[in-house]
Amino acid sequence: MDEIVKQALAKWPNVPHCYGWLNLDARGNWRMRDERAQHLNLPGDKLTNPALVGFIVRNYDRDERGCWYFQNGPQRVYVNLEATPFVCRTDPVQGYVLHTGVPLGPIDEAWLTDDGHLVLRSGDIVAQLDDRDMAQAMVQFIPAGDEALAAWLDGADIALQLGSVPLQRLDTADMAAKFQFQRTPTP
Repeated sequence: MDEIVKQALAKWPNVPHCYGWLNLDARGNWRMRDERAQHLNLPGDKLTNPALVGFIVRNYDRDERGCWYFQNGPQRVYVNLEATPFVCRTDPVQGYVLHTGVPLGPIDEAWLTDDGHLVLRSGDIVAQLDDRDMAQAMVQFIPAGDEALAAWLDGADIALQLGSVPLQRLDTADMAAKFQFQRTPTP
């Protein structure tokens, strides 16, 4: 956490929390949701300012309820999650890199959701792969090929792996409960 944030928390400890204004989309973009976006259930405007995005990333954390937020000075800004608390991309050198810019690390577990998304766990980090990178990840599937994947998705008794990690099935509706996070934090 930034030192300026710690100082603001000490100076103003009782600032009300903020809900609904910040969204992390399934491609790892931070989106600011003004009142209009919230009212119309729109994703919001993509944040592109590197300093602002860096500030959010450095102060991004989870509370005891499984709600993710970023500490904006004395105010806790809760984040609506379109997918998982982290989103990753493939990287030719580091394997997988989180939307925060940090390498994911060794994959402990992998799931393919019923709607075709790849979810990876490394230690305490759970990340959904950006859908634009699915073709690069599929190269690591064993056995390889569209036919094996299609048969596996249809429920065939095939042992599908992502590299050396067994690929498991996951219902998207069960994801937040399984990994103990809240998609839409509320007071």
